[in-house]
Amino acid sequence: MEKEIIWIPEEFDGETIEVAYRKGVPGKTKEEMEAMIARGERPHLFNFCGKLNPRTYSPEEGIICMQDVATTLRDGTVIYSDIYMPDEPGKKFPLLISWSPFSKRPAEGMQEWKLMGVPPGTVSEMAKFESTDPGYWCHIGYAVANVDPRGVGNSEGNVEQYGPQGARDGYDYIEWAAEQDWCSGKIALFGNSGVAMSAARIAAEQPPHLTCVALWELTSDMYRESLAVGGIMAPSFNEDILAGIACKNYIEDLPTMAAKYPMMNKYWESKIVKWDKIRIPTYVCSGWCHIHLRGSLETFRRIRSGKKWLRAHREFEWPDTYERSNVADLTAFYDRYLKNVRNGWEFTPKVRVDVMDAYDYDYAVKRVEDNWPIKRTEYKKIYLDASNMGTSFEKPFEKEAEVSYDPKTESVIFDYKFEEDTEITGYMKLKLYCECRGYDDMDLFVWVKKNGVNGEHIPVYAMHEPYRGAWGYMRVSHRELDEKMATDFQPVQSHKNLQKLSPGEIVPVEVEMYPHSRIWHKGETLRIEITGRFVKSDWFEDPKVNIASDNGDGIHVFHTGGQYDSFLQIPTIPPKYQVGDYVYRG
Repeated sequence: MEKEIIWIPEEFDGETIEVAYRKGVPGKTKEEMEAMIARGERPHLFNFCGKLNPRTYSPEEGIICMQDVATTLRDGTVIYSDIYMPDEPGKKFPLLISWSPFSKRPAEGMQEWKLMGVPPGTVSEMAKFESTDPGYWCHIGYAVANVDPRGVGNSEGNVEQYGPQGARDGYDYIEWAAEQDWCSGKIALFGNSGVAMSAARIAAEQPPHLTCVALWELTSDMYRESLAVGGIMAPSFNEDILAGIACKNYIEDLPTMAAKYPMMNKYWESKIVKWDKIRIPTYVCSGWCHIHLRGSLETFRRIRSGKKWLRAHREFEWPDTYERSNVADLTAFYDRYLKNVRNGWEFTPKVRVDVMDAYDYDYAVKRVEDNWPIKRTEYKKIYLDASNMGTSFEKPFEKEAEVSYDPKTESVIFDYKFEEDTEITGYMKLKLYCECRGYDDMDLFVWVKKNGVNGEHIPVYAMHEPYRGAWGYMRVSHRELDEKMATDFQPVQSHKNLQKLSPGEIVPVEVEMYPHSRIWHKGETLRIEITGRFVKSDWFEDPKVNIASDNGDGIHVFHTGGQYDSFLQIPTIPPKYQVGDYVYRG
């Protein structure tokens, strides 16, 4: 079916750019969704939209809900939210806001409301997807607002995706809520994934009554981390989101924008979190096995808050968010800043890290660190040798060599066997000298895996599914680095100048790998696997990913040795304390 698209001129940092908006999929009522199910069709998770029904009722004992409360934004647009609070008339409560384009009452439209990896009954049917659960927070003295932002459900206007308009709308909603007679004036944002993505952008607007924020798993740069990772277009995940959001009007069409504007410009820059504007207490979570990994760690590193905390973990976002000890941790954070409870939160370590090992086993859990990246990191190089596909630790190869492969069907593998236990935690980068014979560009898909002493691949498990390891993608024509953002340990691409390859040209590239934390024991092998195409695995997110590589009929060639010092740089973490054979890593 042909997409109905309109183009609306909008201003971004003084430049007018036409923005694509696609006709949305109107939300369906519970009855319509039940009819779809009866016909054997599967309704989209986010597509429920009940009829407007402003009322106050009690969803369960001790909680009241003001349903479909209207709020008028600064430009006159009206949006709707459901507000839950303790059934204690006359009292004022701190407010937790869940803001995202996902339905504010998903349970009403689904036969069974559940989150993957979360035991049934853990989360109440009052919860917005990936958000604060009123079934917990209202019982301990908080109000919770589930918001349908501009254009979502019955809210007026067009849906914008993670840009300045939504951030301003969030500011307006917070300041409106602070004036209500049930609100204490202390307000926070919380959620993971898309909810955290919205929260970060709203926090950067600095609404006066936003007191603190918890950002658990987020994409902070829509171009680099979602639509064009490494410069390789990957619109399929966003296409899935577009199809599900309940929208009566139009929704911003990021895949169409990526096709029209494939390089970084002011439009895409507007989709980057304004990290330097976030200065309130902030609690960030980041999952090692998740697409939000880079965005979460970038946010923690770059925000300007003097009070910020990071927890980096192995588990998938949904079970991690609702696990009992993590809920208790978040409660202590909110109690400290929203209720002014002197509960010792300040003793919480600034950084806590899970160091993965194998399968369901972690080498360390919530290990305490002072900063991120870890200050005692020692960057080491594993040099590559194409003559025999060998490697060398910290010693370059003198003899030049090359290896070639067909990116459509083949791959290249370099192995390094560790002679002692080695922890890698932080940012890796792969430097390669690349040549393409028969085409003017190359797409590179890199994985760093762990193999056992017997050569078998050893994944880690998240939500009981195998996850391969650290990864990084790059389109070689996008190899130019961003002078302001790139560092020696993190080669961030600028995506501003296209640099196609000439016949016979050999160019150095630095592939940014997603951060990682894992232990390799003595005798285990670090495997560097390079392909020219995305190879799917059994991991949960892979079925949603459909990346179209562009290698033409070219043959990829990698040069090593001599002037071509190709290597993988790894962040090794020495023990905190060592005496003789005794090793303490924390």
